[in-house]
Amino acid sequence: MARPLVLVVEDRPMNAKLLRDVLVASGYDVVETETAEAGIALAKERLPALILMDIQLPGMDGMAALRELKREPATAKIPVVAVTASAMPLERASILRAGFDGYQAKPISVKDLLAEVRRLVPGQG
Repeated sequence: MARPLVLVVEDRPMNAKLLRDVLVASGYDVVETETAEAGIALAKERLPALILMDIQLPGMDGMAALRELKREPATAKIPVVAVTASAMPLERASILRAGFDGYQAKPISVKDLLAEVRRLVPGQG
């Protein structure tokens, strides 16, 4: 059985490594990039089962990237989880209203992250 592919869009190497290590150990394949623009291109090319998107990225931010992904027919149905240090309740509500399928606050809780990933990519991990 093929391992589901998760795209990680995260500009901080330590955060990207944590996400990659947790996901790979839990049965997922991971492709990663540091910019929203490259993330959009990878999403179109690889069609991952899930995207974990940092909000504060160099260049285009995660909110703009989500809008672009949802506009594209090929990527519109891919679930996207915001991964952000913006943990205030109003910011979380704004992020979810923008169309993200989930929300993970930094620092990442491995337990909460895996629960969110399993909810959006059932039958794995």
